[in-house]
Amino acid sequence: MPIIIELFLTFSKIGLFTFGGGYAMLALIEDICVEKKKWISHDEMMNIAVIAESTPGPIAINCATYVGYKKCKLVGALAATIGVILPSFIIIYIISRFLDNFLEIRWIANAFKGIKIAVGILIAEAAVKMIKKMDKDGVQITILVIACLIMMVINIFSIHISSMILMLAAALISLLVYSLKNKGDKGGEDEKVRADK
Repeated sequence: MPIIIELFLTFSKIGLFTFGGGYAMLALIEDICVEKKKWISHDEMMNIAVIAESTPGPIAINCATYVGYKKCKLVGALAATIGVILPSFIIIYIISRFLDNFLEIRWIANAFKGIKIAVGILIAEAAVKMIKKMDKDGVQITILVIACLIMMVINIFSIHISSMILMLAAALISLLVYSLKNKGDKGGEDEKVRADK
């Protein structure tokens, strides 16, 4: 099967069977693109998730675009992006066109109660996989724990702070710590070179 068609069909399946938006799709994208098809590595998936969250647009579409571009440049990016968007577009179009008061239909409302639980599990699964695969040094663990605690406090007390502020703060702290660490390592190497001379 040509890679363009495979990209389109793969991301169409992801778009069709994943409810709950981009975060819920991350687990499925990782399962298919990393585990089954080996299109990208675990490290690349981690980087994609961070970049996709930091750039404009839905996270799942950004991930699809990246994977498609990596496999087949611009044409692959277009195929993967259209594939992940198209099922949702068609479903929403049909619902808006033909079904008035869609969520007032009792069996659909009940089905969505179950879907909400499944979405929460998918998001939690994606988070656990990422935590398992990240480099676990003291700085990263500290940032993770502090960010989780801050998010819990924000949710419990309904404080209106954008998650982007937390992400930017974590990025700045990480940059500062690693730049100081690299400076220290470089200074030690320079002293060693001088001692050897």
